[in-house]
Amino acid sequence: MAKITLDNLAHSYVKNPQSEDDFALKELNNDWTDGEAYALLGASGCGKSTLLNIISGLLQPSQGRILFNGQDVTNQPTAERNIAQVFQFPVVYDTMTVHDNLAFPLRNRGAEPAYIAARVQQIAKMIGMEDMLTKKARGLTADIKQKISLGRGMVREDVNALLFDEPLTVIDPHMKWELRTQLKSLHHEFGHTMIYVTHDQTEALTFADKVVVMYDGRVVQIGTPQELFERPAHTFVGYFIGSPGMNVIDAQINGTLALVAGVQMDLAAGYAPLDGKVQIGVRPEFIHLGTGSAGLPVQIRRVEDVGRHKIVRASLNGQEINLIAAEGAEISADMNRVVFDPAGINVYRNDWRVAPQDKAA
Repeated sequence: MAKITLDNLAHSYVKNPQSEDDFALKELNNDWTDGEAYALLGASGCGKSTLLNIISGLLQPSQGRILFNGQDVTNQPTAERNIAQVFQFPVVYDTMTVHDNLAFPLRNRGAEPAYIAARVQQIAKMIGMEDMLTKKARGLTADIKQKISLGRGMVREDVNALLFDEPLTVIDPHMKWELRTQLKSLHHEFGHTMIYVTHDQTEALTFADKVVVMYDGRVVQIGTPQELFERPAHTFVGYFIGSPGMNVIDAQINGTLALVAGVQMDLAAGYAPLDGKVQIGVRPEFIHLGTGSAGLPVQIRRVEDVGRHKIVRASLNGQEINLIAAEGAEISADMNRVVFDPAGINVYRNDWRVAPQDKAA
């Protein structure tokens, strides 16, 4: 296993980049702890796969260094980095049996036959392929081949890191859940450093100890699922994490008060004067629907019953906002006010979260 350090790392696919906009991966300075499971999460084109390929050695960065346990590996080829990588689509040897595909990385490193046999059985059980070990890979379906790729990536116990680039794309939904659970169990058992690229927040939040959220070539936040939910560092994190995502609303901030659409509301802490684009972020779980004169005036557009709860789509001063109500909640036509829970309000300046003055952030 290895601690992975990104030191002044950046990459451009443009031959002579002239500005920051020319960089697919903007400057990164991060330490990723030895033995933790990370998910690289973000929309398509945000730089996730570029970063993963730099870590693995498939791509040379335009600037900066990558270190494994303090050793500079920037110029080392993939084979010398002692990593295992599983790609989005299956990579298997069609002429080999399932057993031999799984055993190949161990045989390649001269492992003892008895250890190879035991380890292959262990991995085959984990991916549910114990009864297919004697079958040739040729002719197997894409999702079964991808399970072989996953197994081959995980068969070695001595790797510095396990890298997964959206590995469950071709796996059926039920098997996705099982394999994510198995990957997490494997991590807990062996303590590998794991990096898992995905655009699916469910995959990221259920797999990882820490989620690395990327936006426009930057890492905008690294945190636990709880931290990403409660204190999104960037409005994109609030929007991307959660279903529905965080409501972002223009506001004026004055100490412990926020002015939204002409209505004052309390904040849980005080803030210094802010310039630029100032907004508040409130998750649907912290908005309450009611009647009377308290709170902000809204118009209910529609109500979606999703089983566990109801999603209320409403309009606030021409902007759509979402709130979540209990499954059994009665929602009537005269409910035209919303109240925000002060503890659930985050303040943003130019899309970045602002720490309050008088409370630990």
